[in-house]
Amino acid sequence: MSLLCRVTVLVDNHVSGTRKELEAEHGLSLYIETPNSTFLFDCGHTGLAWENAKKMGVDLSAVKQVVLSHSHYDHAGGFPSLLKYCQPEALYTGKNFWQEKYSYDKGNDEYLYKGCGFTMKDVDSWGIEQKVCQSVLPLDDYVSIVTGFEKYYDFETIPEKFVRGKDKVPDPFDDEICVLLPEGAGLTMVMGCSHVGILNMVATVKKRLNLPVYSVMGGIHLSTATEERMDRTIQELTRLGVKNINLCHCSGQNNMATGSVIEIR
Repeated sequence: MSLLCRVTVLVDNHVSGTRKELEAEHGLSLYIETPNSTFLFDCGHTGLAWENAKKMGVDLSAVKQVVLSHSHYDHAGGFPSLLKYCQPEALYTGKNFWQEKYSYDKGNDEYLYKGCGFTMKDVDSWGIEQKVCQSVLPLDDYVSIVTGFEKYYDFETIPEKFVRGKDKVPDPFDDEICVLLPEGAGLTMVMGCSHVGILNMVATVKKRLNLPVYSVMGGIHLSTATEERMDRTIQELTRLGVKNINLCHCSGQNNMATGSVIEIR
């Protein structure tokens, strides 16, 4: 079976054991190649991803599209520094991306800013078109992005500490989007953090696209979850038909890391 897509991890919380020359940070950035295009999914926090890309021989100048899973700093903060290496034509986001994000620090009774650090006006001044995904939006003939995830699993809840906007209201993460790559007769789903729940996301994609999800890849925000919660999630993913699970960043169980390359056929 011929290769359809290739995913290279430019930055993650950890470094692959075989790539000692690379560096890690709390963040995520993936370089995705399809038969039609090359694009980035998330940009990490500081721009370290672009230094790693150079060490790996990844040509960032080919990047014309950038997809940001949501506007937290560890996924979107590295975007402005990317402009030193390429000139993206389009930035893909979900709705309400520009509502500022915070996390409540109970110990110090304060709200900590967790947003991307740049604005819509900045993007306009850089000459980049923002494209907002409302449901399903194709990037090319092979790849789509999806948002607007429905709630199927009541136990997948968003921690109360995550709030947004000047009124610090609970953040529903309706800006969250994921990437869909072709895999055989089905799909690979690539996620940034899965704040809305990985099971909710997979169930929504299966229903909306009427296609099986064979693989999930990325962060599922269960690094502080109990073993019971993690086991239940893995069991339910299997029941939903997911055969391959490649986790990183905020997942609690990681088998992807900076320097990893995953091929999808």
